[in-house]
Amino acid sequence: MARAFAKIAFTPEVQAIQTRMGSRDAYRMAELGETESVELGPDEIEFIGARDSFYQGTVSETGWPYVQHRGGPPGFLKTLDPQTIGYADFSGNRQYISVGNLSADDRVSLFLMDYPGQRRLKIWGRARLIEEDAEPALIARLESPDFRARIERGVIIRVEAFDWNCPKYITPRFTAREAGELFGRRPQEAGMPDSTAPAPASAMEEEIGSGALKLTVTGMRQMTPRVRAYELRTPDRSDLPAVTAGAHLVVPVRLPDGSVVNRQYSLTTHPNRRDMYEIAVLREETGRGGSAAIHASWRIGTRLALDQPANQFPLHDDDRPAVLIAGGIGITPIKAMAEVLKARGNPFELHYSGRTAADMAYRDGLAITFPEQLHLYVTRSPGGNRLDLHSIMRSAPDDALFYVCGPGRLIEDAGMAARELGIPAWRVQYESFE
Repeated sequence: MARAFAKIAFTPEVQAIQTRMGSRDAYRMAELGETESVELGPDEIEFIGARDSFYQGTVSETGWPYVQHRGGPPGFLKTLDPQTIGYADFSGNRQYISVGNLSADDRVSLFLMDYPGQRRLKIWGRARLIEEDAEPALIARLESPDFRARIERGVIIRVEAFDWNCPKYITPRFTAREAGELFGRRPQEAGMPDSTAPAPASAMEEEIGSGALKLTVTGMRQMTPRVRAYELRTPDRSDLPAVTAGAHLVVPVRLPDGSVVNRQYSLTTHPNRRDMYEIAVLREETGRGGSAAIHASWRIGTRLALDQPANQFPLHDDDRPAVLIAGGIGITPIKAMAEVLKARGNPFELHYSGRTAADMAYRDGLAITFPEQLHLYVTRSPGGNRLDLHSIMRSAPDDALFYVCGPGRLIEDAGMAARELGIPAWRVQYESFE
C-alpha cells in the first residue's frame, strides 16, 4: 500500500477504528515517511488498458457521494502518462450528476474490476473536464477508433494515489466471450451475437500430467499484480490427502511448445482443510517459463494429474516457540505454518518482507489474522524498512526454531546471521524459492 493512499484514506476516525479492531499496527507502516511521487507502473497500465468498465465516485456540493458505472470498449480508459489517465465521456441519460459534482469538487475515486481474475484496483485523483473545441488534440487521444458513440467531453484524471485491493469476496463473473473461452464453446454458443474468431481449445479437453492424484482448478484469485492463487479440488469434491504445514505439490505444467515440465509450489492452506488445496504462483517473466505458462493457460476446469503432496520443510510438532521469516513469494508455506502455530497456541513471530506493499500476497489477511505476531518490511519504497536478521534472531527465545523461506539471498543472510550469533544450524530450517 503506497503512503499517498494511506495518507488520504486513513483519517483520524479510520485510524481509531483500526485500533479498536486490531489492525492499526499492520497499517501504520504505510503512513511513515514522506509521501512518494505517485506513478502508475507497467502492471497498473496493463490492467487499466484491459478494462471495459469501471465505477466512479464523486461528491456533491451537499456532501452526498455518487457512484456511477462507466463503460466502453476495452481500453477506453487510457493511460496518458504514468501520472495521468483519461476517458471519453459518451452521451448517456443526460442527468449530468458526475459532471456537476466534478465541476464543484474535482476529487474522484475509481474502482476497476477484473471479475474473472478476482482483482481490483482503486485509484484516487483529481479530474478535469475538457471540451473538444478547446482541446481537440487531447480529445483525439481519448477516442476509441472502433467505437463511434458521441463524445460529449473528456475527463482527465491526475492520479494522486492507487492501491490493489484485497481479492477476498470478489465473485468471479464472466462475459459471454470469456465463458466461451473457458469452456471451449464458440462465441455464438456462449451467447455472443456474432464473431468470426475461432473457438479456443477447451481447458477441459486434456488432463495434464500422469500422477494418481486427480485435481481440478476450481478457483483463481489475483493476490498481487504478479501473484495468482489457484484453488485445487478433486473432481468429485472428496477429501484430499492429509498434509502438514510446509508441504508442497509437484505440479505438471504444459509449456507453449507442448512439452510438460514439473514445478514445485507450497500449499498455503491450513493442513486441517481437506476439501481444497491452494497454491500461489508468482509470474516470472525471465524465469524458465513454468509460472508464465500457468498464468497464461490455467482456467477454471483445468485438470491435473499429480503425485501425492510431499513435505521437505516440516514444522515442529511440540510447544517450542518459532520465528517465521518470509521473503516475497516465500510467504506461501510460512502462512500455513503461522496458522498451525496459532491454532496450537505456540508463541511465534512472523516477519514478512516484500519489494513494495502491493507485491506482498496475503498481506491484508495476515494483518487481520496475526495482528500481534506480524511484522512487515518494504525494501523498495522510499523510507522503507528492511529485515534486520541479526536483531530478530538475537532477540528470539533460546529454544526458538527458525523457519526461513524466500530467495537465495535471504537464505544465505539468515544462515550467516545464525552462525555469527552461535545459533546451531539445526535450529534454522529453510526452503529457497529460487
